[in-house]
Amino acid sequence: MTTYFVSRHPAAIDWAAEEGIHVDAFVEHLDPDDIREGDTVIGSLPVNLAAQVCERGARYLHLSLELPPELRGRELTVDEMRACGARIEAFRVTREAG
Repeated sequence: MTTYFVSRHPAAIDWAAEEGIHVDAFVEHLDPDDIREGDTVIGSLPVNLAAQVCERGARYLHLSLELPPELRGRELTVDEMRACGARIEAFRVTREAG
């Protein structure tokens, strides 16, 4: 079982390390075909990719932030991430027919 952390943001990777979050592989982009049952994927994925992760029997942990408008669209520091309440939250995402 592999734990992936998906992010292209250096501060997010630093934050995870400082928080003591176990990660086997840091990746900038996720290929859902690489995910196996029992794996864990951490990141801020689009809902369609999060659903694919869950469909493959993996666990999805979302990197959540309360990001004010003035901080959107720019690189954050680890301290800014903490000030925005950075946390990991488990989600089970399912695709509905229709």
